[in-house]
Amino acid sequence: MKRDDLPARRQRLVLVGNGMAGVRTIEELLKIAPGLHDITVFGAEPHPNYNRILLSPVLAGEQTIEQIVLNPLDWYERHGITLHLGRKVERIDRVRRMVVADDGTEAPYDRLLIATGSTPFIPPIPGRDLDGVISYRDIADTQAMIETARTHRHAVVIGGGVLGLEAANGLSLRGMQVTVVHLAAWPMDRQLDAAAGALLQAELVSRGLRFEMGAQTEALLGNDAGRVRAVRFQDAREIPADLVVMAAGIRPNTALAEAAGLRCERGIVVTDTLQSVTDPRIYAVGECAAHRGIAYGLVAPVFEQGRVCATHLAEFGIGRYAGSQVSTQLKVTGISLYSAGNFMGGDGHEEIVLSDPPGGVYRKLVLHQDKLVGACLYGDTSDGAWYLQLIREGRNVRALRHALMFGAAAAEPAAA
Repeated sequence: MKRDDLPARRQRLVLVGNGMAGVRTIEELLKIAPGLHDITVFGAEPHPNYNRILLSPVLAGEQTIEQIVLNPLDWYERHGITLHLGRKVERIDRVRRMVVADDGTEAPYDRLLIATGSTPFIPPIPGRDLDGVISYRDIADTQAMIETARTHRHAVVIGGGVLGLEAANGLSLRGMQVTVVHLAAWPMDRQLDAAAGALLQAELVSRGLRFEMGAQTEALLGNDAGRVRAVRFQDAREIPADLVVMAAGIRPNTALAEAAGLRCERGIVVTDTLQSVTDPRIYAVGECAAHRGIAYGLVAPVFEQGRVCATHLAEFGIGRYAGSQVSTQLKVTGISLYSAGNFMGGDGHEEIVLSDPPGGVYRKLVLHQDKLVGACLYGDTSDGAWYLQLIREGRNVRALRHALMFGAAAAEPAAA
């Protein structure tokens, strides 16, 4: 047999991280180049790929763990993927092109895809190591909260962002008395302005949640058994806490990449092809990747990254990721919220505001030089996509201005 007749060895692709970003990239790759790679996946959790966004409905009792699984075990088998669950990759040997897991399992690679996501930020508060103090990031955290709610009464959530409010709502629905502690003056201060934040807080208070806004936690206090019993603030007040959920933000999980010598700055620094600037054999997508200085934590940009990355793993070499104009569209405890662009405004900006607190509706549009640059919606978010399109296009909206607040149905005919 001539050398040219020998079958080509399939490339070895290793994915570190069995979450939404990495597995979506593999899905895209299998669509366009299904036979190109021998694929190995390492997941630190003992579960197949699942929709992390739906942990909140699981906590609230609206869905089960089984219902949020995206790719069951037989999906990996059908595609010939070697899956290592419950195994955390501890080392990347870039010289040997090998990853090594915590149990000693080794996997060689020709291409490596890192999708390690993010880790919860745990504030350096005395008592953070007590039993009953947890983060809210994965299935294990969710199950721990469900179990605690069966036997305990008082919960404190530190952090009034999206994740914190979802945790608070779920624990409240399971019968706990919940207090949300937040440094800012209103909840979801990164997604909402003060007026929308106040409406959200009032609605959540009416549903039984308590808030400590602008409060700084000094320490978590424990009982004789080593379990948390109270939260103490810097003004010396204390509130009871059988469970403390840390939801004070996330950080890109770059420890593995840093140990391997990859350049990391608020994430693994990648090019427009999602390749590490340090080692072109290594790709990164999702919350652990920093593209043009930004680490994206929302689903839409992460999936855009996955599509681009897949074209390069498929050796097409055509995709370029140029960043994303992000928007936030959420249902926090059944309340619709939307924001996009520069919704806070500033010098030289104009604001058009519709406020109907009794009706539960608030809209703020921010304009600059006759262009829509930001939108913040509460209650009625039906026109969010249209506002985002205007922001992305940079379109002059002077002719639409009088009807802009009332959405596409009213404004577009008016401009015709």
